[in-house]
Amino acid sequence: MSAPNQEEQELPSNFTGPKGVITDWRRFKLDSVDQSIPQKKRELLRQMSTPREDDKANRKMSVQEYEMIKDEDEHSLKRYRKQCMQEMHERLSFGPKFDTVHELESGEAFLEVIEKEHRLTLVVVHIYQQGIKECEQMNSCLDCLAAEYPTVKFCRIDAVATGAAERFSSEVLPTLLVYKAGELLGNFLAITKHFNEEFFATDVEAYLNEYGLLPEKESTACMEDHDEADQVE
Repeated sequence: MSAPNQEEQELPSNFTGPKGVITDWRRFKLDSVDQSIPQKKRELLRQMSTPREDDKANRKMSVQEYEMIKDEDEHSLKRYRKQCMQEMHERLSFGPKFDTVHELESGEAFLEVIEKEHRLTLVVVHIYQQGIKECEQMNSCLDCLAAEYPTVKFCRIDAVATGAAERFSSEVLPTLLVYKAGELLGNFLAITKHFNEEFFATDVEAYLNEYGLLPEKESTACMEDHDEADQVE
């Protein structure tokens, strides 16, 4: 009979297959075990978390382990799922967080934010002019979106400060420019012509999403977890 392969002999704690899920669950149970639990049950949990060398390969879950997991209260299971989601989010998160709209004071600052930002960071620049109602509304909308999309760098710059005011007359404002890795992905002149006279952050968000420009909201997972908690309660 051939010897078990390396993967079957040793399962890392972050193994993503079914065996890895069971191993992670065992360790989670060991870490969170209540000291008031009888010694016999705690010993069983310890054995579940650290299997002996002679039964590591292809070890199956015992009836006792299955019953313990099956009978576990929903609150503990929800905490385990939340921990897994948080760990996954930390692994997938990258780069800085911004949270606010950055004011660019010059054309040089405009070029720098486009050329030197992280290659995976989406940059949205609002070119505006003082005294234009639609520009003021757009500024308010971007303030909201910056809070909801912290990995996106939202910026604004006065048309005069760009050094190319002749290219950005009031007829084409407000303008939104969208960049990633120095490449122009979206060039939306007089963008508010696509909205009603009164528009909101959700309108701007929906418009950008039509072009697939915005990433998934980070708060989505948290919102789903909150909904599940309400259902459990």
